[in-house]
Amino acid sequence: MTSVLHVCAFEDNYIWLIRDPGAPERVAIVDPGDAEPVLLALEAQRLKPVAILCTHHHGDHVGGVEEILQHYNIPVYGPARERIPALTHPLKEGDRIQLADSDLSFSLLDVPGHTAGHITYYGMGAVFCGDTLFSAGCGRLFEGTAEQMHASLSKLAALPETTAMYCGHEYTEANLRFALTVEPDNHDAQAHQTQVRAQRAQNLATLPSTIGLERRINPFLRSAIPSVRHATEKHLQQTLKSEVAVFAALRRWKDSFRG
Repeated sequence: MTSVLHVCAFEDNYIWLIRDPGAPERVAIVDPGDAEPVLLALEAQRLKPVAILCTHHHGDHVGGVEEILQHYNIPVYGPARERIPALTHPLKEGDRIQLADSDLSFSLLDVPGHTAGHITYYGMGAVFCGDTLFSAGCGRLFEGTAEQMHASLSKLAALPETTAMYCGHEYTEANLRFALTVEPDNHDAQAHQTQVRAQRAQNLATLPSTIGLERRINPFLRSAIPSVRHATEKHLQQTLKSEVAVFAALRRWKDSFRG
């Protein structure tokens, strides 16, 4: 796994800087919603960007693209099905990219649900998944359906369990409160909550997670688990007939959760 730096933006966004393992001063910028902290980080650490990688079109993920391009002449990669500022390389599932002048390469997965054309970048032992999968949570369904998001999360859950998971927001502590409401006896989630609280008390990032950890703690990857189904049915007070129905009910429950 190559080294990945994080830049904080807005209240809880993370912008990722992926170091080229062959030349660590070269980085790919993932989801630059705000240019200023990125430009400051690049200058302070004497880093040279080689590309911008966008996962979806929301402003807090692409709002800094054009300003960064005023300082660096680099390509912009992003989903073919969405409007991304200054996009030079539209991407879809099955594409593979090798960033110029670097050892950085990624495969693309389509993961609609949060937005209609959301993509993820998978490679270098990591997945950069924007707002599709969060630690102990998942994105809201702004443009897609529960069926789409369930399928997208299933793709991510099928990645090797050691895969480092880099998402777009610091939501872990709040997500764990919901996860433990659904599965109060989940010992992995309990232990992770203790760790996360200690990290956040020191203002440390709780990311990356791993796909293996998320399989154990994230209710949105666990709709087939009996305890998750039973808790969701109890909350809804009705029987649910499929994993997708359980997932959809979980997402609605989380939307209104105030724990």
